[in-house]
Amino acid sequence: MERSGGPYDFDWYCNKTQSYGAMYSTTLTSVLHHARYFALWSALTAYRWRTFDYRSRGLGTTFGFVMSWFPPARSRFDREVKQVFPNMMRGERAKLRRNMGRHMGRTLFEIYHDAEFQIQHHKFRNSGPGLAALKEANSVGKGAIIVSGHFGQWEAVRAVIKMHGMESGAVYRPHKNRHYERRIRSGIEAGGKPILATGRVGTRGLVRHLRDGGIISILLDEKYSEGVRIPFLGLDALTSVAAAQLALKYELPMIPAYGIRIEDGNAFHVVFEAPIPHTDCVTMTRAFNDSLSARIKADPEQWYWMLRRWDGVSKQPLSA
Repeated sequence: MERSGGPYDFDWYCNKTQSYGAMYSTTLTSVLHHARYFALWSALTAYRWRTFDYRSRGLGTTFGFVMSWFPPARSRFDREVKQVFPNMMRGERAKLRRNMGRHMGRTLFEIYHDAEFQIQHHKFRNSGPGLAALKEANSVGKGAIIVSGHFGQWEAVRAVIKMHGMESGAVYRPHKNRHYERRIRSGIEAGGKPILATGRVGTRGLVRHLRDGGIISILLDEKYSEGVRIPFLGLDALTSVAAAQLALKYELPMIPAYGIRIEDGNAFHVVFEAPIPHTDCVTMTRAFNDSLSARIKADPEQWYWMLRRWDGVSKQPLSA
């Protein structure tokens, strides 16, 4: 049967064709998300009857294997590491890749099971002047901003904060895979509330929480496409200065803190550095970048090298 040539019939046909295309694309995306999550689910399930520490090591071993033998992961890792350590030997880089995978597998497991992780107080020790500064701000009802990165186990920082009778919310970037998103968000919420997604709504909630005297933890080592070019590990990287802007605007301490894996990777030394002096947002953010860079150079396998941290830099102006 021929379609009539009227404009309404034509629009209906086009829209119907587009809707079929969108439906197909959505279905394909859903299948891919299921497939990608299935691999992680399988690894988690394989160790489900074991102890917490055994399961953590098991997922770490799995991730170490993936980083060693999965070509896309290997090439992405090598590209990033070569920018920072151009003279690193191939064998040394392979060892770093494998060990980073082990750390990140354990980190992911601990986040997925954060409620259980948070109460294992015997694993945490802490030091540094930043914790006293945090307690002082909390005692007078002032908010505080904890800045960290994908280094060691960042949830250990919030665990220690909770051990000292306080609670820190967190800012996170929602995952496109709804299966990962559900599990990751649930884990992060167990570490402290509120959990605020990046974006306008989350920003409003963040400001309200800080003005009400709350503590928030932010990971500042991800590429921010609208950020400022600030050196990180010796290379310019697009960096958000929002944390420093909030610290300056509301006169809040901005405290670098790191959950460093120690011993066999199953214990944590949480270091709260001194609050970054208030100057301007770029200088303060650069001070944090320098702080994290020093940690990474001292122990590179504890940082997650897969963030594409230096992508897109050439399109942005240099910081002042």
